[in-house]
Amino acid sequence: METAAINENMIHKSENRTDRWAKTITAGVLVVWLALVLELGANGSFVRRPGSIPLPIIIGVIAPLIVFFAAFRLSESFHSLVLTADVRLMAGIQAWRFAGLGFLALYANGVLPGFFAWPAGVGDMFIGLTAPWVIMALIQRPDFKSSSLFIGWNLLGILDLVVAISTGALSSGLAPGIVGATTTAPMAHLPLVLIPAYLVPLFIMLHLATLFQVSTSSSRNVSKVAMSYTNVG
Repeated sequence: METAAINENMIHKSENRTDRWAKTITAGVLVVWLALVLELGANGSFVRRPGSIPLPIIIGVIAPLIVFFAAFRLSESFHSLVLTADVRLMAGIQAWRFAGLGFLALYANGVLPGFFAWPAGVGDMFIGLTAPWVIMALIQRPDFKSSSLFIGWNLLGILDLVVAISTGALSSGLAPGIVGATTTAPMAHLPLVLIPAYLVPLFIMLHLATLFQVSTSSSRNVSKVAMSYTNVG
């Protein structure tokens, strides 16, 4: 019994050490990623001539998501970190998206086109405004995490970001008949470029991490129910 307790304690310490390393590495990657975007933004690497596909920004959105999926699939420690992250914290970070009001302010001052600013701004404001309510629901009702309302909120948050990227790309000058003379060219410059190249993929990752947790939790519940029926049989 004593040997078993010692072994269990060693395993527990090893898991804690692995968890700390995963958190440290993840934090380091986030910092390096931010520094890289700042460096590229300062060098004008995201800027493209009007009417051309904003490929650097598109890569800036998609590449981090590919790394996220790969790490989640291939790294056991990162996989565990994602599935144990606090959903209340992840929902709370989404509250920052109320800053989407800035898109409407920039539109009002003729900096950004309404075709992009209105859907992106209003969508972000909705997610940011409802985030505190979502946090309270998660605190007061543990089962809210698996509710269709919470899942729908996360899916809506992802959809809003996809729409923002899509309308932003079209508003870069690819569809002049739709957006007019004003384009999303300012989004390729600092500090605005931090939004599509850093914050957008980060917010998508937080939504995905939450949905992964919900999916895993649901699968476990189904397995438990199946096992109970098997035992009864």
